[in-house]
Amino acid sequence: MTETENFGETLTAVTATNPDPDPRPGFMQAVGLAGRTMAAVRVDQLDGPTPCTGYTVRQLSNHLVAILRRVAVIGRGGDPLSVPAIADDVADGDRVREWAVAARDVEAVWSDPTILSRPLRLPFGTLPGAAAAVVYTTEFTLHTWDLATATGQRPSWDPAVLAVSLAAMRRAVLAEPRGGQVPFAAVVDVAPDAPDIDRLVAWYGRKP
Repeated sequence: MTETENFGETLTAVTATNPDPDPRPGFMQAVGLAGRTMAAVRVDQLDGPTPCTGYTVRQLSNHLVAILRRVAVIGRGGDPLSVPAIADDVADGDRVREWAVAARDVEAVWSDPTILSRPLRLPFGTLPGAAAAVVYTTEFTLHTWDLATATGQRPSWDPAVLAVSLAAMRRAVLAEPRGGQVPFAAVVDVAPDAPDIDRLVAWYGRKP
């Protein structure tokens, strides 16, 4: 079994046993928080570094726009790699508007309840829609933290949204190995009673 197959099977199992089998509301909450955090970025902060290695605030913001566009393509059954990883077409003054357009598109595409069981193509493999929603809930949450940390913001994290990401992703992405084909740094140690957001980002190699 490949790492991708194991990742997919684990996420599918986690979402199947979740008391709330529909992760779309939590996903849309994560999208909303990412959008609000992006909208609060000042122009003078755009060239600054972020905890996401190699990304400036501007690049990470455009990456978020690109991923949101990609999620809409995925929901339609399209090729996620047809969407560039960074939305270089988005100018600084247009980013919030482009985000809103992409968010409405995602909400429309993902409103169909049959998407939860439908196999969808992600960049690393095929997953049912419910598992894919968890994947992107976590990705948006991590990058929201990156963006907030880089720009001095303190978002209000929803415990229920974080709980889904912690339950699924800690089981799917092992502590070792890291690096190479596993695009995360080594796990950072935090106290067992650390805030959920700190435990989540630390699992992905960030230092809270």
